[in-house]
Amino acid sequence: MRVLAVDLGGTKTTLALVDQQGTILSRRKVPAAHTLDESVETIAAAVGDAERVGVIVPGIFTASTGRAWCPNLWGVDEVPLLAALGERVEAPVVIDSDRAGYVLGESWLGAARGLRDVAFVAVGTGIGVGILAGGRVLAGAHGIAGAAGWFALNPEWDERYRTTGCWEAESAGPAIAQRAGATDAGVVMAAARDEDAGARAALAHAARYLGMGIANLISLLNPEAIVLGGGVMQGGGDLLLEPIRREALRWAQPVAAGRCRIELTQLGEDAGLLGAARLALTAS
Repeated sequence: MRVLAVDLGGTKTTLALVDQQGTILSRRKVPAAHTLDESVETIAAAVGDAERVGVIVPGIFTASTGRAWCPNLWGVDEVPLLAALGERVEAPVVIDSDRAGYVLGESWLGAARGLRDVAFVAVGTGIGVGILAGGRVLAGAHGIAGAAGWFALNPEWDERYRTTGCWEAESAGPAIAQRAGATDAGVVMAAARDEDAGARAALAHAARYLGMGIANLISLLNPEAIVLGGGVMQGGGDLLLEPIRREALRWAQPVAAGRCRIELTQLGEDAGLLGAARLALTAS
């Protein structure tokens, strides 16, 4: 079986034809479309002879309604994504959040291969967590499970937390850049490798908060592994991984922490794409 995997990112859409073994047979990237109709047309045009379609979205997908909330793509209103695709695509379509895609990809072919209890922490412009519990993606009542950027980790309220959440405001990419007075987190990583004190302090602050949030995930979920991905971890995992591990071990329930691996993604930006393929391949 061949399926079309679609990663509807905030800045680009990636589409790939994937076989049952997870081999990416072809791949295409296009700029993200910012209307529902354009996104649907992009997907419909790429289906070809694919037998199923798996789609992941950067936001919330509510399976019971088939509607998606993706403010970075289509504005602040929910849109009828499943119905719109059903009108243009003959093959069966399965949709989920990008968080779900990340954890499915890594548990299928990446750092958590074969594991059934895993959390994928995506650290980039924001922070989101894909949760696999007993081999099933944890979605919550309304598809919002894993919106962990709102973890409350600082008892002192900051107005930034109202729109992004505490964990995200303290340790996602924009927070790292702002604390170091840089244009983006990649600049901070480069400066830290050159022993810049301000850059290293900004990363230490982020690692402290990332470790605390991961400790909460370990204590709450008792996972076999935590996989770290997203742009920040892909660009600076060598600088952040060990400080995060130390901080997580300090805060987490000790037995659970001792039995949980904390690893960097093995699939990189393909984690979500392969997770979308997995959605399609395993759909009933």
